[in-house]
Amino acid sequence: MLDSLIIGAGPAGLAAAVASARQGLRVRVVDEFYQPGGRLLGQLHQEPDGTWWNGLAEAARLQQEAVEAGAEIRCGVSVFHVTRQDTSWIVSTSEGVMEASMLLIATGASETPVPIPGWTLPGVMSIGAAQVMTNVQRVRVGTRGVIIGINILSVAIARELLLAEVKVDRMILPAHSVISGDASHPVAVMQSMLRIAHLAPSPLIRMGSKWMKSTWMQRLGTALYPSRGFSMWGIPIQLRTAALAIIGVNQVEGVRIAHITPDGQPVSGTEQIIPADFVCIAGELSPLAELAAVAGCPFAYVPSLGGHIPIHNERMQTPLDGLYVAGNITGIESAKVALAQGTAAGMSMAFSHGSLRDPHVLSDSIKQIEIVRNNATLQFHPGIRAGRMQVGLMAAERSL
Repeated sequence: MLDSLIIGAGPAGLAAAVASARQGLRVRVVDEFYQPGGRLLGQLHQEPDGTWWNGLAEAARLQQEAVEAGAEIRCGVSVFHVTRQDTSWIVSTSEGVMEASMLLIATGASETPVPIPGWTLPGVMSIGAAQVMTNVQRVRVGTRGVIIGINILSVAIARELLLAEVKVDRMILPAHSVISGDASHPVAVMQSMLRIAHLAPSPLIRMGSKWMKSTWMQRLGTALYPSRGFSMWGIPIQLRTAALAIIGVNQVEGVRIAHITPDGQPVSGTEQIIPADFVCIAGELSPLAELAAVAGCPFAYVPSLGGHIPIHNERMQTPLDGLYVAGNITGIESAKVALAQGTAAGMSMAFSHGSLRDPHVLSDSIKQIEIVRNNATLQFHPGIRAGRMQVGLMAAERSL
């Protein structure tokens, strides 16, 4: 029987494997993708200090360290059921049943794009799919495209497409609907984009964002926002333009757009069709937590963390004996936070196993999570710390 079974070979899962295997645990990592690394595999961006974050290289480093530490990594393995039996976890997979004393679920997040008329046409994809095709599969998604949805994720991936010499004609909003919600509201989108204005290549945008702290200034800025938008890396970001439909017969041929008011309503007489051979739709990221629910773990709904979160403490323990969580399943944050959480989870499992050689490394790994969070370049949601505190209080109530 394994000491620890880790579901998910992304940054959190691999970091946990390294930490726990180095403490002498018998560790196995499973992932349904054919290659370890998770979302790291598609990431490539420049840090504020000018250095580059290369997710492929980071994933390769983690994989090598995990294997050298003695962890076993099995890819192409799907998990469809987990249950607690006596003192162990029974995990049903596509390769048979696996048993472990402790189970770490590090399944990451899922992307939910906003549906738009014509979104089933060939050439339409989620922004995350475009990232994987470009940076992992090395497949050109098209020659000229439009990104529908302006958020932290789509702006980052737009830059990656540009680096791959894929032309992004513009970034626009989805049309206003019950489903699109704040994603179609220019003021709400501006508020979210101000959190990454410090990364803009233009000094004018960086300087202007400092004056946009109050709500009334944000509303004024949205009202005065030029119809052609502001460019980042040569890509027009148009907060006052929305996609009404994706046009095409057998594949994407264009997007029907219109100017919109600061409240997101189409302006009559401004409709036009712009040519495109691919369209990326950007949606929200939500914790991929179904396996934790199957296991019977209690949840908390915390919008600032991305949705329903398995209750856990700072050691990444859930109320269920021997069940741990780490990474975006605990809330949507950066890969670096996921790495820090994975290390803490690995140390926590080693502590529970009784093999942690130095108890101080566990407390140090927990402190490191907050240090990484405080220095994070990107924050996907406002109120991260308040959300973390809420989950922590719930865990404390359960004496975790």
